[in-house]
Amino acid sequence: MSEGALKEKELGNQAYKKKDFDTAITHYKKAIELDPTNLIFHTNLAAVYFEMKNLDECIKECSTAVEVGREQRADFKLIAKAYNRMGSAHRKKGELEAAKTAYEKALTEHRTPEYRQNLSEVESAIKKAAEEAYINPELAEQEKQKGNECFKKGEFADAVKYYSEAIKRNPADAKIYSNRAACYTKLTAFDLALKDCDKSIELDPSFVKAYLRKGNVLKAMGQTQKAMDVYEKAMEIDPNNAEAKQGYKDCAVKQYSGGSSDPEEVRKRAMNDPEIQQIMTDPAMRMILEQMQSDPQAVSEHLKNPEIMRKIMKLKDAGLISMQYR
Repeated sequence: MSEGALKEKELGNQAYKKKDFDTAITHYKKAIELDPTNLIFHTNLAAVYFEMKNLDECIKECSTAVEVGREQRADFKLIAKAYNRMGSAHRKKGELEAAKTAYEKALTEHRTPEYRQNLSEVESAIKKAAEEAYINPELAEQEKQKGNECFKKGEFADAVKYYSEAIKRNPADAKIYSNRAACYTKLTAFDLALKDCDKSIELDPSFVKAYLRKGNVLKAMGQTQKAMDVYEKAMEIDPNNAEAKQGYKDCAVKQYSGGSSDPEEVRKRAMNDPEIQQIMTDPAMRMILEQMQSDPQAVSEHLKNPEIMRKIMKLKDAGLISMQYR
């Protein structure tokens, strides 16, 4: 590196730091004239063009830097830096595939966490762009209908295939995830079914069917308490949902009976439940229960309150109380 070229480079660096880009360009170009064999002058000039958003010139200088570096057998780290800068310019232009290629070449020359991160980010952006380009709600509906037909015929594996394609075409439709969950349940792939139910609920927290399907899966897995919690959530959304009520009742009976038909044993098991203990020691609930004993018709009025209904139903399903009302 000639002394004159080095001096021009330092003047260029000073101007660059001050964001005096035109002056920096003048000095870097002068350095290149004085010593055309040094790739650093080209990568520095490329950095100025990048800051000025003159991305085409940035890419051109990076390419020249690589060529000069190859000819002069320059340090591979310097060549990697030129490729990385080239990748960043392509990325800023939205040329993701070209950016990916440049980042891959940078990593071939020198592997650093920064270069790996850049490649990972641009690969994610390419994948996201492809997924977004694939979205088509109309085609998603067609695939969903094919899945519905297969489900009706008991062809659950084929239904999964069609529902999966529908999800790719419209990943924001909660119902498709719920439908696929139903297929996974039939195929006893319970973990996959739960995952789809959770995604469906995430997309539409008021979609009762997703809660019902999740409750059914948990019940089938023997996770009774978790299933009851889910059915309870479904009843909060739709208090009159018969399937949610029946699912909750089935779980409650199973949980508290423990396989026993002895009423006294069932009651003992129920009283070991901390929530039931809390309900039975709550003064307000005790007053309500006493009122129900003297006036069975009062239960209709109390059931209008969702929280009281939940507590009464829990006691009833545990076998601790019975209700007779019209």
